[in-house]
Amino acid sequence: MVSRPVSDDTVHLNEKVQIAAKILVVGHFAVGKTTFIGTMSEIPPLRTEETMTQAGESVDDLKGIKGKTTTTVAMDFGRLTLTDRLVLYLFGTPGQQRFVQVWEDMSRGALGALVLVDPQRLKESFAVMDLVEKYGIPYAIAVNHFDGTPVRSDEELREALDLLPETPVVTCDARDTKSSANALMVLVRYLQSRTRKE
Repeated sequence: MVSRPVSDDTVHLNEKVQIAAKILVVGHFAVGKTTFIGTMSEIPPLRTEETMTQAGESVDDLKGIKGKTTTTVAMDFGRLTLTDRLVLYLFGTPGQQRFVQVWEDMSRGALGALVLVDPQRLKESFAVMDLVEKYGIPYAIAVNHFDGTPVRSDEELREALDLLPETPVVTCDARDTKSSANALMVLVRYLQSRTRKE
């Protein structure tokens, strides 16, 4: 995770900002949403993580997931100023099915969504993509490569996820600022191109 020094300059929003955009960072359980927002946020991110307990073993499947001891129970929140005039507010949703009721509120006013995908657990992404489409939110796919995960071609990913030709696909590492920023920029450019066409 990237930590940034906290100062008044980074906590308080620049007076010149005229445009604020709400972006959702979504994905299935344990795909890296909290890490992504922590990496990208210029302010200390708001996190609602709780320690995972034995009581949750039957609903939170940790098979194939190493080192996960906490889970988001409401949302993550961060902020990223792109230009003097434009700021992104990043909202991370919980990945488990039992938190789906949070989606309706969080989707209101969202300009777009970055769907984080684990290349080893592609099938788990369908429920999340169904929700994004249900609420009519344009989205880009960001394949979060963990250590040792297989590299898949764009064609393979598109076919496995049944994506439309215009849906952007990008690879990132949620722990890395540069690749995470690139994933966000791919989404922002996609949203801008859609606006120009309308």
